[in-house]
Amino acid sequence: MRNWDELYDAAKAVLAYREISEYLSCGGVAAAIESESGKIYTGICVDTACTLGICAERNAIFNMLTNGENRIVKVLAISENGKACPPCGACRELMVQLMKDDYQDIEIMLDYESGTVKKLKELTPEWWI
Repeated sequence: MRNWDELYDAAKAVLAYREISEYLSCGGVAAAIESESGKIYTGICVDTACTLGICAERNAIFNMLTNGENRIVKVLAISENGKACPPCGACRELMVQLMKDDYQDIEIMLDYESGTVKKLKELTPEWWI
């Protein structure tokens, strides 16, 4: 299992806010996830003037899926200031649907500086699934 420092460094490496056009910016949030195989996948947020954007966590999950894996062990997302931030409801929903029988065990970094980690079951105790 990877340690949180490796995930933080991976997310930090892709964290770079950019304005692509007057309608699209990206990189204000970056995420790193550890898959069951131990590989780290990263993603950045893409913010658009309409609903076509995507969160960094979902981008990282889709990167993992693209590479043939489908099980998450750890999730860490950081904002522009380098602080960890919890996944939004849409990201939590994707994780639940991806691992419906054992999503509860996914570890989520909430505060990197203090080392505060919660399991997804604590953030989503009674999901509709």
